[in-house]
Amino acid sequence: MEYEEEELTRDGLKEEYHHAIARKIILLTVCVLGIVLFVGLLSLSNYEGVGLKETYEIIWNHILGNEYPSKSLFWWADRYIWNTAFPHALAAIVAGAALAICGTMMQSMMVNPLADPYSTGISSGACFGAICAIVVGISFSSVTGEMGIVTNAFIGAMVPALLIVFLAQRIHMTPATLILLGTAISYFFNSMITYLMVTTDADTLQSAYMWQVGSLDGMSWDSLPIMVVVTVAGSVIVMLLSSKLNVMSLGENSAISLGVDVEKFRLFCLVLMAVMTAAIVSFTGIIGFIGLVAPHMVRLVIGSDNRFVAPISMAAGALLLLAADYIAFQFSDIPVGVVMSVIGSPVFFLIILWQTKKAGAIY
Repeated sequence: MEYEEEELTRDGLKEEYHHAIARKIILLTVCVLGIVLFVGLLSLSNYEGVGLKETYEIIWNHILGNEYPSKSLFWWADRYIWNTAFPHALAAIVAGAALAICGTMMQSMMVNPLADPYSTGISSGACFGAICAIVVGISFSSVTGEMGIVTNAFIGAMVPALLIVFLAQRIHMTPATLILLGTAISYFFNSMITYLMVTTDADTLQSAYMWQVGSLDGMSWDSLPIMVVVTVAGSVIVMLLSSKLNVMSLGENSAISLGVDVEKFRLFCLVLMAVMTAAIVSFTGIIGFIGLVAPHMVRLVIGSDNRFVAPISMAAGALLLLAADYIAFQFSDIPVGVVMSVIGSPVFFLIILWQTKKAGAIY
């Protein structure tokens, strides 16, 4: 009798394990297929006779090096897709993936479901740097022009990050203290941003505001190398640290008892997150909700194991931003940051309701 009960228990555990694996595979597959679909939709040219199927063929032929007759319909479509639409879509993928995995890391490290890549004031610092370049013309480096704004934004983003790192090395900081300090830094930079924006003319104000709300307009191949290199390198490091992040999500005392140097690990994660987020925000502006919503969505489906949450969140974040960008593309006057907030707010609200209904935390 006892043997039969053990056998039933073992079979039940096997079935549950297989279901868990299936959920992970299905979710990742859905995200990847969604990414492929939206890349095609975003790359779809406005030339009559070039549909979704032809768009994928043009992308594939360009990769293979096949060329079309000069000045032909597909020659023009190829130039538009490869030089404008495709790098735009790739930038959305990279930005969405980076912000999502940073959100995963922050939520696990801080043991706080409200933590996201902007919790330490990085977004406000980046925005202040960019606004200084746009409104006042002040550059924190010798770089000028469009890259000068990007450089200013990166340096501005690193200021609150380095301040928090500096303080964390000298005093013991709990996750709550870090988030409160980040909030205070955000308010300070936001007040400076407001002052600069109310003292400028209407045209400059519009440029500054468009950067502030987040946009992927103007993304080109020149914008991608830094974003891609930092995102790939940082994501690999986060996935290698996923087991430690699982331990950190149990709480500080539990992590210490399991042999994790909490303060050093948290410091390292903060620096890594700051560099990754700054590398994205410098080019795209402030695009919210991805780092907050994507990890929550993934955890609801597959659980809280960061070994799986981290990579699948990257795919989910890329899909979310691509979808928002496609919607923004249909209404050309709306920046993707606005669309992402419109989508993210109700989605996050539904996630909270779902968690409340289940009456169980996922951390």
